[in-house]
Amino acid sequence: MTKLRQLFSLKETPQNRPIPNSGQVANNAGGFAWAVDDWARLDRFLVLGSEGGTFYVTPQKLTVDNAKAIMRCIEADGFRVVERIVEISTSGRAPKNDPALFALALAAAVGDDVTRRAALDALPQVARIGTHLFHFLDFVEGFRGWGRGLRRGIGNWYNVMPTGRLAYQAVKYQQRDGWSHRDALRLAHPVAATPQHDAIFNWITQGWDGIGEQPHPDEALQLIWAFERAKRADNVADVIDLAVDYRLPWEAIPTQWLKQPDVWQALLPTMPMTAMMRNLARMTANGALKPLSEQVDLVVDRLADKNRLRKARVHPIAVLAALTTYANGRGVRGKLTWDPIAPIIDALDKAFYLTFDNVEPTGKRLVLALDVSGSMMSGSVAGVPGLTPRNASAAMALVTAATERKVAFTGFAGELVRLKISARMRLDQVVENISGIPFGRTDAALPMLWALENKVKADTFVIYTDSETWYGKVHPVQALRAYRRKMGIPAKLIVVGMTSSGFSIADPNDAGMLDVVGFDASAPALMADFIRD
Repeated sequence: MTKLRQLFSLKETPQNRPIPNSGQVANNAGGFAWAVDDWARLDRFLVLGSEGGTFYVTPQKLTVDNAKAIMRCIEADGFRVVERIVEISTSGRAPKNDPALFALALAAAVGDDVTRRAALDALPQVARIGTHLFHFLDFVEGFRGWGRGLRRGIGNWYNVMPTGRLAYQAVKYQQRDGWSHRDALRLAHPVAATPQHDAIFNWITQGWDGIGEQPHPDEALQLIWAFERAKRADNVADVIDLAVDYRLPWEAIPTQWLKQPDVWQALLPTMPMTAMMRNLARMTANGALKPLSEQVDLVVDRLADKNRLRKARVHPIAVLAALTTYANGRGVRGKLTWDPIAPIIDALDKAFYLTFDNVEPTGKRLVLALDVSGSMMSGSVAGVPGLTPRNASAAMALVTAATERKVAFTGFAGELVRLKISARMRLDQVVENISGIPFGRTDAALPMLWALENKVKADTFVIYTDSETWYGKVHPVQALRAYRRKMGIPAKLIVVGMTSSGFSIADPNDAGMLDVVGFDASAPALMADFIRD
């Protein structure tokens, strides 16, 4: 009798076998979990991407699997896919825009007529800068040819843009991925919407002859004139004057002048937020940013401006990447080194929390559990070098630490460990602490088993994982139901997916369980709403 119970039970099923009649499928680790539907997978891909791969799946296979899921969504309701792409891209919920551009290119290639037109009409909303356009062109050429619809869509991207902004895009983003604006215009050959558009198109495709001493009489074209003058400048004073008077982006400054700290100090007041964050290390290394300087004060003030961060669509991962790199004092690539300035590190740490949606404390009792198994140390979130799912989950845990009072922080692999995380810790410190925890096998049931064994009263378990759980005598959902039954608490489970794989340990048929996409900027607020009912 006992042996039969060990062989078959609805309450205790080893994770390397499916729960009977549950609809579970094999995951990539050899365990069993639930497959998320294609629409959930679309969301995961749009937010997390696939270029980093996972411990078990190569970037190529993960991308192919996600592309197939997206194509099934397009076949089912292509217009809905386009709407979802636009929503996630324009709201700043995703760390990188490449997955949205990839999915939009797919919709423009394999959708029906309505879907293809909707995708190309949405291009200016999703491809907001020149680099985005070049990424889209690179993607779409792999999916389809240059028909009338695509030529119309690319031409529309140029013609609907105000000429002042178009001139800025043409100067700032001259070429990426083997594409240039000249390539795009020669393939699309649009009819210019205005004489100013026509003049910009001519400059892009043919250049200007005889750049004069005086600025161009058309205000929309003065930036291009200043750019051409900067290329011909023979002293730093002229370059600085042009940069200040005509708000030249740093990409428009000839390389030989970018070694001068005075040039960067002149560029800083009008530098876009994202460009500023990406160049903090360079400006510190070359002396443009010095301790106790007004330039450092300017950087700190900007990073504390929530409205400015939101308007620039700065994602938490962008801040996290900037913080971890800057605080380290050396680049991930190259030989650049610098002495980090403490107020900038602190400002980046504070900016991380500002980039999430406002999160109100729930007042509930939470057990927050981070998957610290070996599989979480492979791949990268949104393709950010060095940002593993394990480190990224630790960063998201700090958002909870900053807002909630009643939280037990734990980590699980082969066993459960208590994590030393508090709101007083800085982001890079927590990431470093998490990185030092030994690897182990993945048993996502451990947080509930630990809470039950120690009679910990919890209203919600929040688990950050890749859902590649496979080790243990009982499935996580079975452990949760045992906890509910024995503790008399209707505890909830939130599973935060940290990779774009197609699995979740949350039972989709249980209303007390929620599956969300990790590092979606709106995730903490959504999770808090679920916890509060």
